Amino acid sequence: MKCYRRCSIRYRKISQVSADGAYDTKACHQVLKKKGIKPTIPPRSNAGFWENGHPRNEAVRALKSGHLEEWKRAVGYHQRSLSETGMYRYKKLLSPQLALRDYDAQVGEALANVKARTKL
Repeated sequence: MKCYRRCSIRYRKISQVSADGAYDTKACHQVLKKKGIKPTIPPRSNAGFWENGHPRNEAVRALKSGHLEEWKRAVGYHQRSLSETGMYRYKKLLSPQLALRDYDAQVGEALANVKARTKL
């Protein structure tokens, strides 16, 4: 029991998912709705309206009226790029390859990699 308390991970509830237009499908929206997650997915360029009252229709309306950028700002869609940058840095940090060319920089990169791995 002692180890269980120490090793247990507490999960946060996901309140919003930001994804690109490739995820603008009814299946994705249904899964997110079922889990109580707000989707912030811009509609595809040829998107049509869904059933009356669907939250996605607001994004389609913005797309058709040429105000998609304003919609993205209003719903916080641009936070997606911050998470993508964070994941990119995480993957680069834990990569088995060194990206830098200068020897001293490679030493620093390798040490940062080792330090990050020991924290996991």
